[in-house]
Amino acid sequence: MKTLIFTDLDGTFLNHKDYSFDDSKEALLKISKEKIPLIFTTSKTKVEVELLQKKVGINEPFIIENGAAIFIPKKYQGLDFSFLKEFDAYYVLQLGLSYKNILDFYNKYKKEFGMFGFSDMTLPELVKYTGLSIDDAKLSKQRDFTEPFLLKDDSSLKQLQTLAHKYNIKITKGGRFYHLIGVFQDKGEAIKKTKMIFKKVFNKRINSIALGDGENDITMLENVNTAIIIKNYEDEYLDCNIKNIQKSTYQGSKGWNEMVLKNV
Repeated sequence: MKTLIFTDLDGTFLNHKDYSFDDSKEALLKISKEKIPLIFTTSKTKVEVELLQKKVGINEPFIIENGAAIFIPKKYQGLDFSFLKEFDAYYVLQLGLSYKNILDFYNKYKKEFGMFGFSDMTLPELVKYTGLSIDDAKLSKQRDFTEPFLLKDDSSLKQLQTLAHKYNIKITKGGRFYHLIGVFQDKGEAIKKTKMIFKKVFNKRINSIALGDGENDITMLENVNTAIIIKNYEDEYLDCNIKNIQKSTYQGSKGWNEMVLKNV
């Protein structure tokens, strides 16, 4: 049996306020020693994840923009992923719509529904709403599949969701933002596909673990053997009905470290 770890980033592997992962070092070392694939499963973009992986010191598969695409580095652990499409230094499987399709919908209805998305935010505004540095905010605007946005009036959400569905688009909620994403994508679907890929290349049964803290992590947590909720920045837990779910004692990277060490 081969273990895979899927993890959300903001508020889970990374602290909500300062984006630090310093408290995760012990668990990261254990994962590295045991060659367990650590798959960042996030609403962040490809370039954001690549930069974070450099900071962490890893070169692992990752799932971006809420399940829009799965990227696996070429020659990863000496395994053959050549049955997937190639994209730069990766093999890739795309599940989401193109960013153009998403922006066409967003631009058509943003005024009517009071949406304020990343594509319209200036860098100072993005820094204000995300807490990112200017450099990281620039990276977060380099999107390929999805549009994060703020909504002026949450009471219009249901009507917006119904309208979006007609365009094969759905809306998910992350820690800070709503996200316009393709209707056939989410973290759960991406995890199902990723497990199938790794089962094929390892030729072993897959034991899957997932860690998350937000609403858009629910489908991820529903599709693994071991589901773990990390206590959020408000010192509360995500409300969901997953059986035998585990909960961290601590917030952010400290809670992540605690629960990974407990389960691997």
